[in-house]
Amino acid sequence: MADELIFYTSPMSRGRIVRWMLEEVGVPYHTELLDFASTMKADAYRAINPMGKVPAIVHEGEVVTEVAAICAYLADAFPIARLAPPLGRVRAAYYRWLFFAAGPLEAATTNAALGVVPPSEREVMVGYGTMARALDAIETAVAGRPFVAGDAFSAADVYVGSQLGWGMAFGPIEQRPAFTAYVDSLRARPAAIRARQIDDALLPPEHRGRM
Repeated sequence: MADELIFYTSPMSRGRIVRWMLEEVGVPYHTELLDFASTMKADAYRAINPMGKVPAIVHEGEVVTEVAAICAYLADAFPIARLAPPLGRVRAAYYRWLFFAAGPLEAATTNAALGVVPPSEREVMVGYGTMARALDAIETAVAGRPFVAGDAFSAADVYVGSQLGWGMAFGPIEQRPAFTAYVDSLRARPAAIRARQIDDALLPPEHRGRM
C-alpha cells in the first residue's frame, strides 16, 4: 500500500533507535530485516539507501534515512503522538540537543571508540572540540531533568538517550550520574521496553543480552 510505513533495519544496528521511536509513535509499520553481508548491499536496497546501511524508512512513498532525521520526521508525520514540541523555546531546545547528539556527540563518541584524539592544535577543526567538552555540554541538557527539552518526553529524548546509553554501555562515554539517571528513566518507558524485546528476539543467540 502506498501509505504503508516500511522500516528497514537490523537488530544489531542503529535501527534499534528507530524501533523505539516507532513504538513511541504507536502506528502500524512493516519491518524488513536486512543482513549486513547480503541484502543490505543488494541493488534493491541501494535504490532506497545508496549508502547500503540501515536504518531507513519509506512512508507514503518517500524515503528517510539517518536516525535523527527519521526520529524528527516521525514526530512531525504523526503529531497525535505529541513527540515534537510546538515552535518556541522548547522546540528550540528540541532541535538543539537532537542535532547536537547526532553531530558533535556522535562524532566524539565514534572517534573515542576508535582511539582517535585530535591534537590540541587541531581542536578548532573538529566540530566537538574535545570529548570532555562534548560531554560537558550534553550534561547541561540532562542534569537534574527527566527530558532534554521542556517538561515532556520527545523524539529528542529517544535519540539523545540512545546515544548516551550506547556510549556508556560500550565504553566511550563516561558513566556520569546525570547520564545514568537520565538514561535509566528513559529505558523504563513501556515503548522502550517493547522495542528492546522485539529486537532482542531477532538477535542471533550469541548476541542476546549484549545490546
